[in-house]
Amino acid sequence: MNLDPQIKAALEGVSTATLTTVLLKKGLRNVWMRGTRPIREGQPRLVGRAFTLRFVPAREDLATPASWSNPISTRAAIEAMPEGCIAVVDAMGCTDAGIFGDILCARMEKRGVAALITDGVVRDLAGVLGTGLPVWCQGAAAPPSVAGLTFVAWDQPIGCGGVAVFPGDVVVVDQDGAVLIPQDLLEAVVADAVEQERQETWIMTQVDSGASLPGLYPPNAENKARYEAWKKEQQA
Repeated sequence: MNLDPQIKAALEGVSTATLTTVLLKKGLRNVWMRGTRPIREGQPRLVGRAFTLRFVPAREDLATPASWSNPISTRAAIEAMPEGCIAVVDAMGCTDAGIFGDILCARMEKRGVAALITDGVVRDLAGVLGTGLPVWCQGAAAPPSVAGLTFVAWDQPIGCGGVAVFPGDVVVVDQDGAVLIPQDLLEAVVADAVEQERQETWIMTQVDSGASLPGLYPPNAENKARYEAWKKEQQA
């Protein structure tokens, strides 16, 4: 299911830091995927539905180079990825076997995949960077995935960086890492996040003008009224 363009555009203007606060207010604490760091500086904030992939520990009879030609393989999974999705890969935090290299990332980029997110690592780092595919991971390692992992499934519930990710959940990723929004909470989270981002923009204008933080952040009744007046002016 494609992400509504208006929702996507709204979330592209909201930081992952703001989203974690909004989700915390809704009772969700475990939404930030640990170990998902940008592979290069300057990667844009991206929004998309999660397309999940799952690895388990390597087993010698299954994790072999020959397995790359199996019907259940990372290669087959990439061909199932819809345009605009964000590939979220459960690599169990393994950092000594690269799950994807330059060729697989190049194919993902050609298919219009928005980004790759994993709690593991990639290989062929220079080549991966050259593909232009935005990647968030724990770094790089030379050995292939089968040196430490067995690929078992795609489009199933996974755990990435300690967070439960279900197919179709929405992922927002920026320089702080990747945050998950459960699909059933999407509309409510978007509305609250856009409002909080707008309020914090106003708060920054007050800080820039020399205002102190007590009563401003978070705003007390007086500052809430001032903010509402400012918001009406902006919307006029």
